[in-house]
Amino acid sequence: MLLSEHQEAVNILTIDRPRRRNALGTDLICGLKTALRDAEANDEVRAIVLTGTEPGFCAGSDLKELGNMSMAEMREHEAVTAALARSISMLRKPVLCAVSGFALGGGVALAAACDLVVTTATCRWHMPEVKIGWIPPWGLEFLLGRCTPATARRLAWGVEAIDGAEAQRLGLADYVTQEASALPMALEVANTLASYPLPAVVATKRYFRDSFAAHGEIRDAEANLLFAENCEHPVAKATLNAFGVKA
Repeated sequence: MLLSEHQEAVNILTIDRPRRRNALGTDLICGLKTALRDAEANDEVRAIVLTGTEPGFCAGSDLKELGNMSMAEMREHEAVTAALARSISMLRKPVLCAVSGFALGGGVALAAACDLVVTTATCRWHMPEVKIGWIPPWGLEFLLGRCTPATARRLAWGVEAIDGAEAQRLGLADYVTQEASALPMALEVANTLASYPLPAVVATKRYFRDSFAAHGEIRDAEANLLFAENCEHPVAKATLNAFGVKA
């Protein structure tokens, strides 16, 4: 469910769960944690690119897997996923995200957690959590790091989906391409960074780290708690019942 490929000094990590729309299940989160740790420790790797196989980058949490969990287990799963996303900021090496097709829910938050984001112009970005009954349970701090508070709130409410061009205009993405895949441009940027002196790249990432992750753990814990409270509402309960969560 996770492919790892090396192209010169760049490690490409590809989420490969097309039948689950590349959703974030427990095994995938564990695999991503290991792969990022290995890339960080590999002296030949100077940059990392995270992407997904077709049809899109990532659809967020794996609802089928969550359907077999209790509410407490689901909260723990989301907390572990949040910790993985926060760990990206703590890596020394730059992590780029190539987003094609769609980024939904936690897929938006995971992309926003990366250092640089490349999106296709037609990519669909959307956070649907509020509509189905709850606050996004993690990752909102990364939206605040990339956008104004008003824009982050708009994105979290998810009133409308936006395309990649709008995501780049709002600051959610850094680069936009008209091609069908964002990967070639992401690799171009990654290779450029990989060609720079590593200490300078590392120092620059470290300098800006607090702007994106200083309060992430506290804010994710608050969102997780609010998520649990939201799940007591009838609309949220109906959503949970639809995929079998044992609330």
